[in-house]
Amino acid sequence: MTGINASHIDLKFPSQKAILKAGFSVNTENQKSIVTTNSKLITKEDNNWYLEIPKINLKAPIEEGTTKEVMDQFIGHFEESKTWIGNVCLAAHNRGYENNYFAEVKHLKQGDNIFYFYQGEQREYVVEKNNIIQDTDLTCLEDTEENSLTLITCVENEPNYRRCVKAIEKRE
Repeated sequence: MTGINASHIDLKFPSQKAILKAGFSVNTENQKSIVTTNSKLITKEDNNWYLEIPKINLKAPIEEGTTKEVMDQFIGHFEESKTWIGNVCLAAHNRGYENNYFAEVKHLKQGDNIFYFYQGEQREYVVEKNNIIQDTDLTCLEDTEENSLTLITCVENEPNYRRCVKAIEKRE
C-alpha cells in the first residue's frame, strides 16, 4: 500500500506522527450527479459511487480525495485506501458546512447497517464499533483482509480527536 502523499506517511507504519485530516489531492474528472438526503442536487452526472445509512437517513455521493473542496460537496474517499476489496476509508464534515453528511454518525451503534455502492455493485456492512481516536492514529486506515468500511469525521470542540466508525461486510 502506498503512503499518504500529502504528509508522506506510510500506512504500514502507523506509529509515525501524522495527523488524520483533510488535505489530499483530488481527481475532478467525470463529473456526475446524485440527489442527497436533503434533496440538494450535486453537480455530478450519473454517480454510481455513494453511501447509504438508513438509521441516520443518509444517502450521499462519494468523490475521490479528502480536501475541503471535495468534502464541501461529497463524502471524500481516502485515495490510498481501497474502493471495493479490503478497507474502504471515507471522510465527511459533520457540522459547520453546507453538506454535513456525517453529522449523525455519532448515533451509529454495533449492528447498524451501512450500504456502499460502487460502479453498479452494492455491498452491505454492519457497524462493529464507533469510537473516538487520536488524530495521529492512522491504524484505522490500514488495509484489512476482510472487507471493511471506515468512516472518519471530526469530534466537536476536540481538534486532536476524530470519530471512527468501523463496519465489516455482512456475511449471509
